[in-house]
Amino acid sequence: MDADIERVVSLAPSATEVLQALGAEDRLVGRTHHCEADCPPVGGWLNPDFEAVADRDPDLVLTADDLQAEVVEQLRERGHEVVHAAPATLEEVVDSFAEVGAAVGLTETGRALADRARNRLDRVGRLTPDDDRPVVYCEEWSDPPMAAGNWVPEAVRAAGGRYPLVDPGERSREVSVAEVEATAPDHVVLHVCGHGAGADPDVLDERDWSLPAMAEGNVHVIDDSLLNQPSPRLVDGIETLAALFHPEALDAYSPDRAFEDSRIGER
Repeated sequence: MDADIERVVSLAPSATEVLQALGAEDRLVGRTHHCEADCPPVGGWLNPDFEAVADRDPDLVLTADDLQAEVVEQLRERGHEVVHAAPATLEEVVDSFAEVGAAVGLTETGRALADRARNRLDRVGRLTPDDDRPVVYCEEWSDPPMAAGNWVPEAVRAAGGRYPLVDPGERSREVSVAEVEATAPDHVVLHVCGHGAGADPDVLDERDWSLPAMAEGNVHVIDDSLLNQPSPRLVDGIETLAALFHPEALDAYSPDRAFEDSRIGER
């Protein structure tokens, strides 16, 4: 254990999840209201209480996503050491596990966590067919409808699907009914940001959309952290999608179990 990094404040749920997966949750002394961790909250993701952060006397503050650029700037102006992860692709997400590990002095543990994620992704790739890929529409926000971007297009492909609406690494974007209907998606995945697993599938009927996925009963609501969060939960999400797209090829999958399996801890 790195004696220099004993107190960590996490200002991003993804960073909190990575730290927990590394077995370093005991170093957390502050987190956002959006994080699930047993330590004092210090405000929101985009609006942290900087005085509360200072009161926690952190050796390191973890942030994520370019939307936190101003937060990072203010933290550094206040003299805090900040490690900022802003992955835009699936590979960058996995790489960030090792980067956070190195930042808190758990270099080998971070590499092991990243390697475990890659092994799980390789397993999904071996089990799902490459010549039978359903078209998928993933909705990150519903008012207005937004097709998920960043690493989600690659996550869909890793799960054995096709995702024609957004290119890998691009930000999520608003889409029209005509655009979505033109792709004729075989599956619709609702993972609305901030709704957990509580997105309302009836929103598609209210828009009067006509999609093969709706006619075939292939509208899926999953916890938004499984696709929106660049943490080990994303690997859980990919395995979850693979089980939905190719149930005949992949065994029934429990995200909670797999997340526990992915927690490396100190070795």
